[in-house]
Amino acid sequence: MQETKTSLAESTREVASTRDATPALSKSELHYGWGSRLRSYLYFDPLIWFYTVSLGLLAVPASLFGDKGRILHGFASLWSRLIMGTISSPVTVTGLDKIDTTKPCVYAVNHASALDIPVLYTYLPFQFRIVFKSELLSYPIIGGHLKRSGQVCIDQQNPSRSIADIRSALKGLKAGMPLVIFPEGGRTPDGELKPFLPGAFFLAIKAQVDVVPVALVGTFNLLPMNTYHIKSRPLEMRVGSPIPTTGLKGHDQDVLSATVRQSIEDLLSSR
Repeated sequence: MQETKTSLAESTREVASTRDATPALSKSELHYGWGSRLRSYLYFDPLIWFYTVSLGLLAVPASLFGDKGRILHGFASLWSRLIMGTISSPVTVTGLDKIDTTKPCVYAVNHASALDIPVLYTYLPFQFRIVFKSELLSYPIIGGHLKRSGQVCIDQQNPSRSIADIRSALKGLKAGMPLVIFPEGGRTPDGELKPFLPGAFFLAIKAQVDVVPVALVGTFNLLPMNTYHIKSRPLEMRVGSPIPTTGLKGHDQDVLSATVRQSIEDLLSSR
């Protein structure tokens, strides 16, 4: 236990060589004209809505037969692969070979875009559950799918309403179901990594499972908040080394959070 805490404390003192998430882009690379806008508004966006509505409606009766969680995860993966295949944004994955994907872990991911979810469902090669904000329940079709498929709903305004979901997630982790969390609590409005929420790693410590940092690079420029303009571009999913929680207690959350955040910053800034 002491060795784990010492390792975490040492990790928090490491400073990344640079804070930039992606290499500097030239003005020409940052410019997306009307051709890009029309392609997004008239092609990408309608197809994504079509995938969402059609698969969302098909998933409801399909989930009545067999393992509901597995079936709905399969629909989410298909939805994601269709989106990623449509938007012409190839993804390079690095570091996943360092992870024992047969072990249950908490995957901590930076959140920069609404398209982060399709990236994860397409390129994480195992079934998992996601912690999401209760506000998403109000989204047509998507909210219903999240609720039916056993994702973990957190009410940030009234956490006591989330107790049942938290217990279910903890039970799932202990039984072998990996969990994906966005420690920032929501999408970044400016592309910078936001502070992590207090208690973001409560479940990891409670279940005594490793935390795996994951950095999604390029998704903010692909589709930032408050726009439907998808700007096709190469993306990266960088997976870091697992961070153990063995022996940690609830009061160690701040140290663990700082360690994971530093690891994600390092992944974002690596070349």
